[in-house]
Amino acid sequence: MEHYKMSLTLKVWRQKNKDEKGALETYQVSDISSEMSFLEMFDVLNERLIQEGKTPIAFDHDCREGICGMCSMFINGRPHGPWEGTTTCQLHMRAFKDGDTIVVEPWRAKAFPVIKDLVVDRSAFDRIIQAGGYISVNTGNAVDANAIPIEKDKADASFAAAACIGCGACVAACKNSSALLFVSAKVSHLALLPQGGPERKIRALDMIAQMDKEGFGSCTSTGACEAVCPKEIPITYIARLNSEYICAGLVAEK
Repeated sequence: MEHYKMSLTLKVWRQKNKDEKGALETYQVSDISSEMSFLEMFDVLNERLIQEGKTPIAFDHDCREGICGMCSMFINGRPHGPWEGTTTCQLHMRAFKDGDTIVVEPWRAKAFPVIKDLVVDRSAFDRIIQAGGYISVNTGNAVDANAIPIEKDKADASFAAAACIGCGACVAACKNSSALLFVSAKVSHLALLPQGGPERKIRALDMIAQMDKEGFGSCTSTGACEAVCPKEIPITYIARLNSEYICAGLVAEK
């Protein structure tokens, strides 16, 4: 693959904290390799800002391997940028052309208040998990892998749901800032396995109640969440969540 250098105009959201008003600021970057990751390009810009005695741009990152879900950037109107099934840290600069203008913003959602610049507080997701995204198990020695038989189709579906990294792209893309794709993945992951049985009757009720408490919006099935999910989790899991929620509600009323 041919490597090339490019110069770009970046319009980046700068905001001191959740209480201050933010605005887009313009930066020029040059000599950017097409093989750099998007975050490496930001590293180059921040190094220059530090050398100039200016405040570097705050952005979230950790693993830079598409695993942790930290790299939450809204790039040219799309969470994680133009590539499908890709996190920001795995997005490479060859996705852009020399002379391009790139607009970078934080997630926009009431439940994800801006901490600084491109960093948002996603602890709402943690509280949703704490509300019901767990299982009761006996601790001790590890059991044999095949001790509990599980049908392959259920195991595969559970594994696919467990691929959710909780990045929040689904919330950022949704016009209602709904977190249902995230919640449906977490509920489905456990509901499909026998180990998730003990809390199954209350899991969906408790997690959705916490989701509503956090201020996330309702789902109107536009499919925007599925379209931008870096792990390509389908909205069919939302149907499974709805089923789990209805069944749990019927049991709870008895």
